[in-house]
Amino acid sequence: MSKDLSTQSTGAQTTGSHGPPNRGRGVTAILGPTNTGKTHLAIERMLAHEVGVIGLPLRLLAREVYEKVVLKAGPGEVALITGEEKIKPPRARFYVCTVEAMPRELEADFVAIDEIQLAADAERGHVFTNRLFHARGASETLLLGAATMREAIRELLPGANLVSRPRMSSLSYAGEKKITRLPRRSAIVAFSANDVYAIAELVRRQRGGAAVVLGALSPRTRNAQVALYQNGDVDYLVATDAIGMGLNLDLDHVAFAGVRKFDGHTHRNLNPSEIGQIAGRAGRHMNDGTFGVTGQAGPFDAELIERLESHAFDQVGVLQWRSRRLNTSSIEALKESLRETPVHPRLIRSRMVDDVIALENVTRDEAVCNMASSPTAVGLLWDMCQIPDYRRVSPADHADLVGTLFGYVMSDEGKIPEDWFARQVAQADRTEGDLDTLSNRLAQIRTWTFVSHRAQWLFDPEHWQERTRTIEDKLSDALHERLTQRFVDRRTSVLMRRLRDKEEMMAEIGEDGQILVENHFVGRLDGFRFTPDSSSDGIHGKAARNAATQILASELSRRAEALGSAADDTITLSSNGRILWQGCEIGRLVAGDTALKPRIEVFADETLSAPDKARVSTRLDAWLAAYLDAKLKPLMELSNADDLTGLARGLAFQITENLGVLRREGASDDIKALDQSDRSQLRKYGVRFGAFNLYFPALLKPAAAELLLQLWALHGGHGHGIDIDAMSERPQQGLTSVPADGALPEPYWRAAGFHVTGGRAVRIDMLERLSDLIRARVTWRAEPKVKGMKSQASECQASKSNATTTPQRSPSPADEHTAKAQDALTTKTDEIEPTAEAQTNEPSAARSAEVDTSTVPGAKSAAAPETPQPPSGATGDGGFRVVPEMMSIVGCSGDEFASILRGLGFRLERRKIATPAKQQPLSTSTAAGTSDAGAQDADGLQVPAEESDPSFDEIWRPAKRRHQQPRHWRNKVRKGRNSNAEHSDDKAERAARSAPRENASKAPRRGKKNNRFGGNSHDRSRKATQSPRREPRKPEDSPFAALLEFRETLATGKLGKDNQGKG
Repeated sequence: MSKDLSTQSTGAQTTGSHGPPNRGRGVTAILGPTNTGKTHLAIERMLAHEVGVIGLPLRLLAREVYEKVVLKAGPGEVALITGEEKIKPPRARFYVCTVEAMPRELEADFVAIDEIQLAADAERGHVFTNRLFHARGASETLLLGAATMREAIRELLPGANLVSRPRMSSLSYAGEKKITRLPRRSAIVAFSANDVYAIAELVRRQRGGAAVVLGALSPRTRNAQVALYQNGDVDYLVATDAIGMGLNLDLDHVAFAGVRKFDGHTHRNLNPSEIGQIAGRAGRHMNDGTFGVTGQAGPFDAELIERLESHAFDQVGVLQWRSRRLNTSSIEALKESLRETPVHPRLIRSRMVDDVIALENVTRDEAVCNMASSPTAVGLLWDMCQIPDYRRVSPADHADLVGTLFGYVMSDEGKIPEDWFARQVAQADRTEGDLDTLSNRLAQIRTWTFVSHRAQWLFDPEHWQERTRTIEDKLSDALHERLTQRFVDRRTSVLMRRLRDKEEMMAEIGEDGQILVENHFVGRLDGFRFTPDSSSDGIHGKAARNAATQILASELSRRAEALGSAADDTITLSSNGRILWQGCEIGRLVAGDTALKPRIEVFADETLSAPDKARVSTRLDAWLAAYLDAKLKPLMELSNADDLTGLARGLAFQITENLGVLRREGASDDIKALDQSDRSQLRKYGVRFGAFNLYFPALLKPAAAELLLQLWALHGGHGHGIDIDAMSERPQQGLTSVPADGALPEPYWRAAGFHVTGGRAVRIDMLERLSDLIRARVTWRAEPKVKGMKSQASECQASKSNATTTPQRSPSPADEHTAKAQDALTTKTDEIEPTAEAQTNEPSAARSAEVDTSTVPGAKSAAAPETPQPPSGATGDGGFRVVPEMMSIVGCSGDEFASILRGLGFRLERRKIATPAKQQPLSTSTAAGTSDAGAQDADGLQVPAEESDPSFDEIWRPAKRRHQQPRHWRNKVRKGRNSNAEHSDDKAERAARSAPRENASKAPRRGKKNNRFGGNSHDRSRKATQSPRREPRKPEDSPFAALLEFRETLATGKLGKDNQGKG
């Protein structure tokens, strides 16, 4: 080897702009992309010389080249020298080494450096730069690397011969694919051990297994894993970027699962040349290769793809450099020489790497500095700082190891103690544990293997070299076994090999659908779909499908024929829209053009032939049409009706679009415009005109309602975020109302046959029954026809007029509200079809109501007709009281029932019931009106309620729209809505004042001057134009209070009894 060919490496001034003109004499640079045969050429050239040396970037690659050279030259003539392994025959002629381990004292005829572009690497670049300048063969020197080094070599080595070699095969971009869709003979590249393990596990489940290659694996483990792939036991290789350097594999495709890595200092994206180095592993020799992305990696842009396919990468800018002549006279002198900077613009001083960091940390110990007082000691300390940190511990821990070893060697014995070294080695001599545990032990033993090859540090280096090598091999084999056990399914790999070789296999199917291949369970056939075994010991993915294909085709054809002749009742529909046959799912409903025209998606394996699949689809379409006609007969007939015209046809379309339930308020104008013929046509198809909805009573049955809900979920559920698979179940059969879940939209309840009102969802037919009951009570009026009633009323009116003259007034707010509510109910009643129960139980409002004169003393009852009994809870003035019959219909009471009434548009009126001062007999004629005032004792006497616990009469009335109420009435209502506890006493007091007074015959007070009822008209008009602020009139002061009391007296017959008593 030449001794000193470059003054530039020392930092001295150069001659001329590029240094000595002969620096590159005898140097040939073979540059080009991957798969150009550069390494093969170097081996052939080395064997042509007497003595040759080749430096390689990886121990694994060095081992591979060593085995190739041994096959050609014999083991006695080939030496292998790496940091952890040395095989040196006595008469070796050819030396295969890692770049760091190349012997400096050897004079060789041939020298080759592979992957010379690593001179730009931040960690190891200074070593390659040193070899670039100083490693020379006496006859021939080869520099092998990428074309990106062309400009740097031309500038740094003037006179060098630059040779370009083209790639022997093409490389093209294949796009993005799922991991499970990658072709055979693919390598998947990730940049962390966790990602590699996760991807390998996925490939094992889907494709039978994968080989794993990591940079932290020993060469023995990596070679064993690569052998799995090369032998065809597995078709996939999952690796880090370790495959990018020199591993010659039969790869057809390289898939990047990521393009971001941690380089020891920071996370960064790979540059195009690094991606090209890895992608170039595909398509070895004359076979074309492809590359692409998979997993979480995004697709490559067009510019990057062009550069990768054409191998056009940026030239290397600067090379890492470190001074060759290190001054070991002292520690400070050594550090100063390491800080020396180059003068050539193509060179840059190497950054702080592992050996420099170890030196900085270990020299902080004063004891170490005291021992390193001579050039020999400093040189020994620097050699120990070269120990690689295989364990990947912290810099301080690695420096502690270096200091410990330095202290032992600098001791009086001058060697590392045997017992201490034996204990360290013994800690790694165990093969139990998982992958991470074995990997850590392997890293430890590699450290001691490196130390054992420093003969001057140990008493018996050969013994420890053999000992550490044995432990490393044992751990490597154990790690290979764990990797294979975890990431390779042996049965699947054997099955795939037999399929690839087209060997015949035995397969059968059981009665329960289990499929056995070679007596191994591989999956189950459910309906027309094959499901591979998903257990950890089963056979997975495509291998299982291919193995079962020979019996699946015939079985699926037989099942298709059986389904074609099956009866309709053997096919059922589940609650989530799945179609079942013989207990297996064979399809599902999906959205069609309309809600009543869903489509069927057949669950079929790809093994099912096209004619058989068409036969299955035709049969299921026929079944679905018959199923919808049977379950939704009136709705389907209405959707297909041809005899409807005009508004009836339009209304029928709306009902069909809303799946048989149409809110009356949304189509009120169309409904009012219908004539009797149109109504008759719709009724002929089963449409019921209800108070709140137009609906089909037959479709409220559970089976039909369940199907309608499924159709709604398929067609319109997605707009409300509802999926049929996760949809809430319809209320159970028999429930007439349920709490309305706010998370469910109103169309959901309507499709289920319920009407949302207040906080409850009430079944539509039950709501109509409730409406019938309320209508009968709101519209009921008593019509007294007792002889002499008019004269009694006139006498009473005359007596009042004698006391005070009352001017004619407008109706009270209560009267106006009641009248308009009655008009609305009457109008609505004309358009509503009462339910069957209402038609039989509802009393006719047109019948004449007569007062029973038998209850009046002295009256003759012989000719008096019977008075019709009012509906229970009817007040006779447009209101009603809640009775158990109403609450039983909807299955709720209390606040829940009140919320339903408020949702339907009713308001609550609470009146305090006046309690007599002392007990009075309860007459028959007044029992109905005062039954709520207090309890009755056994003798018929009424027990007055205690003053501390007043009783209230709750009457519901149709709510009045705000714009229809007088202003002073709205003020009173607004004040009455305050229900806070702190105002309860005021409300009770107002209720007491508004109670009827005992003296019903007392005339109302005359209004004073300038008030609403007094004064001249001129003053009233002037006040009206000025719009003065008036205080709201108290209820007891209103002139309508007496009239209201008189009206109630007429209704109960009290006036007749009083007159009879006077008579």
